[in-house]
Amino acid sequence: MADFLTPAWFQELNETLVAAGPVPFDDDAPVVRVVLEFPDAPKDLPHAVTFTLRREGATVDAGDHLAADAMVRLSYDDAASLTNGTIDSASALRDGRIKVRGDVNAIVPVLAWLQRAHPSAQ
Repeated sequence: MADFLTPAWFQELNETLVAAGPVPFDDDAPVVRVVLEFPDAPKDLPHAVTFTLRREGATVDAGDHLAADAMVRLSYDDAASLTNGTIDSASALRDGRIKVRGDVNAIVPVLAWLQRAHPSAQ
């Protein structure tokens, strides 16, 4: 997998999300946007990414979105470790390394789907 937050990483992740297929939403479910913030990311990399989840599928883009349903803040190192599978989200949450603002319930139904979409799940 490409280095975290590089253009190649975004391309690989979006390809993985396309391959994962539809998001397990009801037919009339609204679009859900979740922003992950990394305030201590290196200056040459994005300090946030936005996951956009629609019934048809999901995408991830660099930057934040003003209409985010939830904001998740974590350190760059923790985000990179979650991405490469060194730590898991349950442990990071339990240890207080992930801070969530907004509608947490908006992302709960898709967490298992996102986990299955992760390349390490293959």
